[in-house]
Amino acid sequence: MGIIRKLASQTAIYGLSSIFGRFLNYLLVPLYTYYFSAAEYGVVAEFYAYAGFFSVVLLFGFDTGYFRFRDKENTEKDKAYATALWFILLINLGFFALILWINPWLSNLLSYSAHPEYVLCFSLILILDAVSSIPFARLRAEDKAFSFAGIKIAEILITVGLSLFFIKYCPKLYADKTYPLITEFYDPALGVGYIFIANLIASVFKFFLLIPLFLGLGWGFDKKLFGCMLKYSLPMVIIGFAGIINEMLDRVLLKQLLPYDLATNMKMLGIYGACYKLSILMSLFIQAFRFAAEPFFFSYSQNSDARTIYAKVLRFFVIFCVFIFLLVTLFIDFFKYFVGPEFRVGLDVVPVLLLANLCLGIYVNLSIWYKLTDRTLIGAFVSLCAAALTIVLNIWWIPVYGYMGSAWAHLIGYGGMAVVSYLLGRIYYPVDYDVLRILAYIALGLGLYQAKLQLQPIIFWQPGLLAGALLMLYLLVATLFERRQLMVGG
Repeated sequence: MGIIRKLASQTAIYGLSSIFGRFLNYLLVPLYTYYFSAAEYGVVAEFYAYAGFFSVVLLFGFDTGYFRFRDKENTEKDKAYATALWFILLINLGFFALILWINPWLSNLLSYSAHPEYVLCFSLILILDAVSSIPFARLRAEDKAFSFAGIKIAEILITVGLSLFFIKYCPKLYADKTYPLITEFYDPALGVGYIFIANLIASVFKFFLLIPLFLGLGWGFDKKLFGCMLKYSLPMVIIGFAGIINEMLDRVLLKQLLPYDLATNMKMLGIYGACYKLSILMSLFIQAFRFAAEPFFFSYSQNSDARTIYAKVLRFFVIFCVFIFLLVTLFIDFFKYFVGPEFRVGLDVVPVLLLANLCLGIYVNLSIWYKLTDRTLIGAFVSLCAAALTIVLNIWWIPVYGYMGSAWAHLIGYGGMAVVSYLLGRIYYPVDYDVLRILAYIALGLGLYQAKLQLQPIIFWQPGLLAGALLMLYLLVATLFERRQLMVGG
């Protein structure tokens, strides 16, 4: 099996959990947007924006640090695993104690004084997810992709099942009063809080499934190794935090910077957050690819043809991402029904957000130069510059262009990261990427999308038929240009 096919198969396995699980979550978007108002859904979008920031801080980049320092020869006594696990446990216990102490003040600051349980519930989700990340990293490092996928899918199934129960069925049972027991645990006033409760119960279940992997705590904490891991991982925190600023800050700023009253701002935030979900197919693929690619990049780096393989990986990655861009944008008349009617006024952000995520995926590929050469500080500086640009653009554009300004800030921030990372990679770890062909595929995707917009009003084809023809044209062109690589498998 060719190297590219092997990486693709690993991506597919990790994607099984991400894509299947997120697809089920994707099906929850209609549930949320049909049962809750845009303002109520804005609460969910806001909290998940905060989650992105705290997930970086609570993990401290030690999942990547574990990949860098793990003992490949003696995985049963891997000091890097035990050290990372002990550290993340202690950090998160401290965070939980802090939240218990400041929760009343923090809930009031966030304008949720009537629902302090939102903050506490969400904090527990963050802690369980952060602590579980190190065992998940070990499963990835040891190529136990099926175990990884199985646990992730179990977590998502529980989340979906409980969300349906709390949001769709409990209100009916409560209103009918035929089941008195329902009043013992269900309170309609909690509203969107049941989304958080469903996630929390699923996170607890996931944690219990990972308990066998916590046996590594007995291997002990290595102070010297911890110093090395901390030095390597701290810049990854900066990189991750800057990445979250690019990804999530808009949902925090929209509430504050939109020029309306708080209720209208929350409605706009809800619309943007729901439409953002329509770009999730691109995010799913990038996440699955990252799970497979990160250990692959490290393990394959000593091979003589490593740089050639990395170049091929990026090219095929872009081909598939452009396919996802076209799938969603050409068939947007179908995808729009995944959000309620109140939310569809924000559909114009979807193509821009898809392109932004494409640039993010390219950056993920290009970032190997600082990970493989231990120049994580330079990588952190690049991410910080992109984050600063994103902040400035959001502050500038949100009051003028609303959530559309946030979408364009996303695209420019991620696009800038990709360009700067490519230029620095040419200096520190040169890889002969086929830039012209990559840009040609992106241009082809944009051209076909524009063709659909221009042709649909003047021809009498069904929208689905025209979209299908344009998508098939893209696949035909890509197959013709890549047929030799497809035949030899990379």
